[in-house]
Amino acid sequence: MKSVNDIMTSDVSCCKEDDHLYDAATLMKERNVGAIPVCRENNELVGMVTDRDLVIRGYAAKKPGSAAITEVMSDKLYHVAPDASLQEASQVMADHQIRRLPVVQQGKLVGIISLGDLSVEDMSNQAAGTALEEISERPEVH
Repeated sequence: MKSVNDIMTSDVSCCKEDDHLYDAATLMKERNVGAIPVCRENNELVGMVTDRDLVIRGYAAKKPGSAAITEVMSDKLYHVAPDASLQEASQVMADHQIRRLPVVQQGKLVGIISLGDLSVEDMSNQAAGTALEEISERPEVH
């Protein structure tokens, strides 16, 4: 059975805590990605910023491109270890409605796994489908 380590992207670019919104947006454009981890110098994961974060918490809130990335990043993070099963990763994604999951070993970012990564694996098609269904569900409003 494959693990997260077998399909994760290990060449992950990070922003630093003192980077700005513009830096994150530029890096997303260069790497053609929709999410960038925010790490300390030692690769300790401290946050994630998505293209949606930049728009909703950043530009739509009238923050300039020079605003600190820490003002818009998510710091409530979920992650998996590289030896986690693909089923475990998809369950974390489904449970917390996230499409990209950092892979952390001994407190350091070592990769990232996306819903797209899971969907191309034959062994995890059902897990990816379940995760996508749960991620895409809208919470009930009471």
